[in-house]
Amino acid sequence: MTQVNAYLSFDGNCRQVMTYYATCLEAEISLQTVGESPIAGQMPPAMKDQIMHSSISRNGKQLFMGSDMHRDKLITGNNTTLCVECESVEQATLFFKNLSKDGKVIDPLQKAFWGDTFGVLNDKYGRQWMFLSQGS
Repeated sequence: MTQVNAYLSFDGNCRQVMTYYATCLEAEISLQTVGESPIAGQMPPAMKDQIMHSSISRNGKQLFMGSDMHRDKLITGNNTTLCVECESVEQATLFFKNLSKDGKVIDPLQKAFWGDTFGVLNDKYGRQWMFLSQGS
């Protein structure tokens, strides 16, 4: 089955943000620095602690990936939303509460007209999240 994975770009704070996300989502994190990669010798020494690749997983399933490595200037905006399909309303409530701390709630987590629990927030780093859980 084809799967699309979100890959987030950061400007030097990938470790900090991905660690925060892993904590909020009660997930596992994997990080590889430039210094740990096969191309370490080809990169400037100042980049050795930058994150070459990271991923967040939960229950053995990859949620999303991220890196400090990018070619162009990063612009934070509303062009990306991470949609999290939660296993239960309780899980959605926990994750929503964790990620909305120091952020901004756009749509409060509540039962939507189509029957699912739904909410949207911008986290403290400006990234938009959408939470969805079937049932009540």
